[in-house]
Amino acid sequence: MLNIMSRLRDPTGGCPWDIKQTWQTILPYTLEEVYEVADAVDRHDAVALCDELGDLLFQIVFMAQIASEQGLFDFNDVAAGISRKMLRRHPHVFGDTVYADEREQKQAWDAIKQTERGTKKDDTGFFAGIPAAMPALRRSQKLQRRAAAVGFDWEHWQQVIPKIQEELDEVVDAVTNDESQSRIEEEVGDVLMGATNLARLLGVNAENALRLSNQKFERRFGRVEAILAAQGISLEAAALEQMEDAWNIAKQEEKQTDGS
Repeated sequence: MLNIMSRLRDPTGGCPWDIKQTWQTILPYTLEEVYEVADAVDRHDAVALCDELGDLLFQIVFMAQIASEQGLFDFNDVAAGISRKMLRRHPHVFGDTVYADEREQKQAWDAIKQTERGTKKDDTGFFAGIPAAMPALRRSQKLQRRAAAVGFDWEHWQQVIPKIQEELDEVVDAVTNDESQSRIEEEVGDVLMGATNLARLLGVNAENALRLSNQKFERRFGRVEAILAAQGISLEAAALEQMEDAWNIAKQEEKQTDGS
């Protein structure tokens, strides 16, 4: 793979498209491959996963090749760096450290990561190292988790429910009082952040949970379309009540399939 990538980027005999690429231009493709890996995992498709992991690996090799040409680092540096990091973060596996339980091990992991963040010259502030470009739900949970590590947290998940209701009430107030769209957006954001906080306290990955809910909605709505089509009704021509009836049928079918 490294040799292939080198040939593709060769200034005289390589591929014109590959030669002109930069980190910035191939980043969208890299992100796309990550999502395709996630899709293969969600579909439990091992063949597709193997293929998509290869595509993702190619993107990593691509970025490393560009760096190597600039004398910054190469793929071996990438592999060596992550290897050192895993050795450092698992002293209970590669050393003599013994943790009492998983909780203690997780605390130690966070402490090691905090030490690592302190050695990065460009990272400043308590939330340093949490990328601004990260998907918002995932970043929200990371922000909350780091704050919780120093004691800024709820004692139990039940305390979050009234807070979410409070944020919902503020959305209603903003809309009722004809506040600006930016103010309404802010209040809706607070609702979403409260929901991600609840998910975190329940041990749920909010990003993954919403992705699965999106898939469920897409699947059910596809079934709604099929049910209406069997009745000779298009989605565009269907009344809301007809769509709701079809939606309930789709939900009931899923429950029967799941055995619940």
